[in-house]
Amino acid sequence: MDLNQLYTELILEHSQNSENKKHLGHANCTERGHNPSCGDDITLELVCNGDVIEDASFTGVGCAISQASTSIMIDLIKGKSKEEAEKLADIFLSMIKKEITDDSKLEVLEDAMVFKSISNMPARVKCATLSWHTLKEAMYKDNKNNG
Repeated sequence: MDLNQLYTELILEHSQNSENKKHLGHANCTERGHNPSCGDDITLELVCNGDVIEDASFTGVGCAISQASTSIMIDLIKGKSKEEAEKLADIFLSMIKKEITDDSKLEVLEDAMVFKSISNMPARVKCATLSWHTLKEAMYKDNKNNG
């Protein structure tokens, strides 16, 4: 199996069978992300205990890339501090913008590295980054309200 096929399978798996796609009734930080140009629309729900993201999920609709990116992001941020989650978002967004190209600096993204080549498909960049921007906005608002 070649690398592109493996990446495609990972995206399909996360977009179709996401354990992270559900409503969290006890979420204490919620943020909606919307991309009107393509119709991707997610609501990110977080359970934050102090500085730690104890649980996270999402609801909404969108293409396979936006849904998979959101699911993979959630897998990465669960159990992390808000600061660590924001740093992961910054690294992901820098990867998409080709500001970071050294794979050793991207390894912290784990499965999210699958989106590294998305920058070669400009129409899909917003799909892959929607959840990451939504996370940053949620952290900003949470810090502003609780800081």
